Amino acid sequence: MDDLTFRVLGPVGVWRNDCQLRQLNAQQRTLLGMFLLEPGTVIAFDQLVTALWGEQPPVSARNAVQGHVSKVRRMLSAVPEAALHTVGQGYRLEIERQLVDMHRFRLLVGRARTDPAAESGELLRSALSLWRGPAFADVAGDWLSTTAGESLEQERLHAVEDLAEADLGAGRHAEVAAQLSGFVGRHPLRERAIRLLMEALHRDGRRSDALELFRDTRRRLAEDLGVEPGEALQRTHRQILTADGPAPARPDQRSATVGVLRQLPADVPYFTGRRRQLAALDELLPPRAETAPVLIGGAAGVGKTALTLHWAHQVADRFPDGQIFLNLRGFDPTGTVMAPAEALSRLLAALEVPARLVPAALDAQADLFRSTIAGKRILLVLDNARDAAQVRPLLPGTPDCFVVVNSRDQMAGLVAGHGAIPFVLDRPSAADARTFLTSRLGAQRIAGEQAAADDIVEYCGRLPLALAVVAARAVTNPGFPLAALAAELREGRNGLDAFANGDPVTDLRTVFSCSYQALGPDAARLFRLLGRHLGPDLSLSAATSLAGQPISRVRTLIAELTRARLIDECSPGRYAFHDLLRTYARELAQEADSVDERRAAMDRLLDHYLHGARQADLQLETVRDPIQLAPAAAGVHLPMPAGPPQALAWLAAERAALLAAIDHAAAEGLVVHAWQLAWAIKPWLSRQGYRHDQLAAQRTAVAATARCGDLGARATAHRYLADAYDRLGRYAEADAQYQQALDFVSALGDVVGQGHIHLDIARQFDLMRRHDAALEKAKIALNLFRDAGHIRGQARSFSALGWEYAQLGDYHEALAHCRQALLLLQQYGDRHGEATSWDSVGYIHHRLGDHPQAIECFQRSVEMMRSLGDQSAVAGTLIHLGESHLAGDDLEETRRAWRAASEILDELDQARADALRERLHRLPATL
Repeated sequence: MDDLTFRVLGPVGVWRNDCQLRQLNAQQRTLLGMFLLEPGTVIAFDQLVTALWGEQPPVSARNAVQGHVSKVRRMLSAVPEAALHTVGQGYRLEIERQLVDMHRFRLLVGRARTDPAAESGELLRSALSLWRGPAFADVAGDWLSTTAGESLEQERLHAVEDLAEADLGAGRHAEVAAQLSGFVGRHPLRERAIRLLMEALHRDGRRSDALELFRDTRRRLAEDLGVEPGEALQRTHRQILTADGPAPARPDQRSATVGVLRQLPADVPYFTGRRRQLAALDELLPPRAETAPVLIGGAAGVGKTALTLHWAHQVADRFPDGQIFLNLRGFDPTGTVMAPAEALSRLLAALEVPARLVPAALDAQADLFRSTIAGKRILLVLDNARDAAQVRPLLPGTPDCFVVVNSRDQMAGLVAGHGAIPFVLDRPSAADARTFLTSRLGAQRIAGEQAAADDIVEYCGRLPLALAVVAARAVTNPGFPLAALAAELREGRNGLDAFANGDPVTDLRTVFSCSYQALGPDAARLFRLLGRHLGPDLSLSAATSLAGQPISRVRTLIAELTRARLIDECSPGRYAFHDLLRTYARELAQEADSVDERRAAMDRLLDHYLHGARQADLQLETVRDPIQLAPAAAGVHLPMPAGPPQALAWLAAERAALLAAIDHAAAEGLVVHAWQLAWAIKPWLSRQGYRHDQLAAQRTAVAATARCGDLGARATAHRYLADAYDRLGRYAEADAQYQQALDFVSALGDVVGQGHIHLDIARQFDLMRRHDAALEKAKIALNLFRDAGHIRGQARSFSALGWEYAQLGDYHEALAHCRQALLLLQQYGDRHGEATSWDSVGYIHHRLGDHPQAIECFQRSVEMMRSLGDQSAVAGTLIHLGESHLAGDDLEETRRAWRAASEILDELDQARADALRERLHRLPATL
C-alpha cells in the first residue's frame, strides 16, 4: 500500500513507503514546516521571513526566500498529492491535512478525548507513535521550534498523561508506574503526571513510594516555585494516606472549595445582529479535534469586544470553572501596554495565587500559570492585545481552557506558531446597523425618518462605536429630528481627517464631534481633561482633581458625558473611555487647551495620587518616619479613607493609576512626585505581595532621583529597590542597592537612615536563614538608633533581636528583648509593631512549653492585627494559636483557630489554605 507522510514531529520532510524524498537544507525545511502548519492557508511572505531570520532579516531576504521556495516546489513536484501555489504576497500548500503527522496526531487525540465509543488507549498510542523526536527538530534558527514546537511538545505531554489515565482505568497499574517514573523524572513539576503515578504506585501495592513521591514533589514545588501542590494532587495524597478512602478522583471532579471565576464585564446593552459570527464562534467550542486560541481581529471600533462579551455571556455555562477577562491595553492611547509579567500577575491573582508566590522570571511565571490552570474548564478572554509576543506567555498548556484573543494586529506569529484560528470581524451589514438603531431609538421613530436613518448608518460607516455614540445623542435629545443629526454628520465629513485605521469611508471624528459639540462648555472641558488620565479607569475624585472644580459640579458633568456615551461608568463610581474616544479627547485638548492648562491639570492629578496615597498610608502605617510633601495644588480633591479597610480598597482600585503616575512623573522630569509616590505606596505593595510592581516603581524612582542632588531621596529609592530585590530572593542585587543607600546616608550623616538599612539587611539574612548574621545586623541597628535617640527604631530592633534569638534557640534572651520591644512600642504607639512582637512572644512561650501564656499572646496579636486590617498577619498568628491549643490538647479550639485562618487564606493564599485544611483533616476525632 502506498503510504505518504509529511513529517514535522521530528525531522521535517516527506516520506513515501518509509523512504524519504529529496533532501532539503535547513532553510528549505523551515519553509516546508511553515506550509505544513496550516495546509490550505495562505502563509504570508513576511511570516516566512520571520521564521527564517526572526526580527532582523538580511537585505537579501526576499531573493533568498524565493530561491528556497523554488527548491521546495521542485521537491513537491514528485508528489501528486501536493501542490504549492503562489497567492498574492504568499504561498498556499494544498494537501490533505491527514497526510501531515501533526494533524493526524491531533485528530487521534481529539477522538480519544471526545468519542465515548472509541478505545482511547489505542488511539493515544497510535497518536504518540507518530513522534520521532522534538517537533521541527532540524529547521533553521529557533523561531519555529520555540513557537509551534513548544506548543506541540505541550500537546504531546498531555497526550502521554491521557494515555496513562486510560491505562489506569484499564487496570494496567504496573505498566503505568513503569512508564510514568521516567516521565516524571524528566518533568518533575507536572502535577497531573505525578498524581497519576502516585495512584498507579498505590494501586500496585507501593503505598510508601507514592507518599515519598508526594513529599519530594512538595519540597520541589516549594523550592522552585514557592507554592504548595494543587488541590487535585493534595486530594490524592489524602486518599492514599487514609488507605480505606475512595479511589482518587478523576480530573473532571472539581473540588467544591474552588471558587468559580466570574470576571466578564457586563454584556453589551442593545446588542443586535452578528448571528453568523456568533454561530461561527459556537462551532469553535470544544469538543472538536483541535483546541487552539481564537483570534478575533478587525479595525478599532468595529465591535470586537462587544461581540466577544455578548458571545461569552451566552456560552458561560459551558465553562463551569469560570471566565477570566483581561484588558491587555495593547492600543491604549496612554501607551501603557500591559507587559506579559503584569498580565501573568493578574491572571495568577484571579486564580487565587498569592502575589508574593509569583516567581521573578517570566518563564517561571508562565509555568506557574499553566500548572495552576491545568484541568480547569475556563474561558479566558485576552482583550485589546498588542502582538503575539504579548500573548504567547499567557497561553495555557491544556486544552481544557478556551482562549479568545481580540486585537487590531493580525498576529501572524500566533497563527503560525500556535495554530490560532483567525476570525476577522468586519463592520456589520447595513441591515444589522439599522436594526441596532431601531433597538435604541424605537421602531416608530425610525419609521418616521427612514431616509435619515439610512444616512446616519452610511455616515457612521456602519461602525458600531460610531453608531452607539450617535444613538446616545438621539436618545438624550428625543426632540431632535434624525435628519438634523444626519446633516451634522454630512457637513462635518470634509473638514476632518480620515479615521486613523486607514479606511477613508469611516470618519469617527465627525461622529464624535457631533456629540462633543452638543456638550456644555464645562462638560466639554472635562471631556478633554479626562483624556489626560493615566490609568485604565478613574474615580469621581480623580476626575474632580483633573477639573479643579467642586465635586458636586463634576458629578453633574460626568453624568452629562455618560448620557452622551462619551464615557462609561464601568463599575459603580468608576469611569472609563473607549480607547478611540480617549484619543479623540487628547487631540481636542492639544487644540483647545493651552500648555499651561494641561500642565496644571496633570499637576493636580499627580498631587491627587501622591497625597491620596499618603492618606491611605497613614491609615495603615501610623508611625512611619514621615517625608516632607509639598502642599497639594489648589483644586485637588483628596480621598480621605476613614480606616484601614477603606485605605486598602482605595489603593487596590487605584493601583494601575498610581503605578502609571510614577512613570509619567519620571518621564516628565517631575522627580519629587516620582520618588515620593513610590515611597508612599511601598508598604502597601510589600504587604499585598505585589513584588514586581514594587520593583518597577522603585527602579523608576532610582532612575528619577539620579538626576537630582537630593541624597536623602536617592538613599530612600535605593533602599526600597533593595527591599524589592530582597522579597524576590535576588539577594546579590539587593546587597548592591543597600550599599548604595548606605553610601548616601553616610554622606549625609544620617544615623537613623543607617539604622533602617542595617535593620532591613537583618531581615534579609533572616529570610536566608542566616540567623547569626541577622542577629549582628540587628545589634548594629539598635546601637545606631540609640545614638540618634530614635525610639521606634530601637523598638523594632529589639523585636528583631528577640525573633533571631528565638530562631537560634536562646529563648531567655529572646523573651527579654521582645519584652523591651513591647515596652517601647507601646510608649511610641506603634500598634503594628506591637502586634508583631506579641506574636513573637507567643512563639517563644510555645517553644518553652508554656502554652496557656502563648495562647494569651497570640490572641492579643490577632485582636490588634484585625483592628489594623492586616489579614495576612491575622491568618499567620491564628495558625500559631491553633498549634498552641493543639499542644494543650484542646482540639475544638484548634479547629476553630485553623478554620478561621483557612477562611482568610482562601482570599490570600489558596495553597496555604489547602495545606491548613489538610492539617485539619488529619486531626484525630478525640485525644
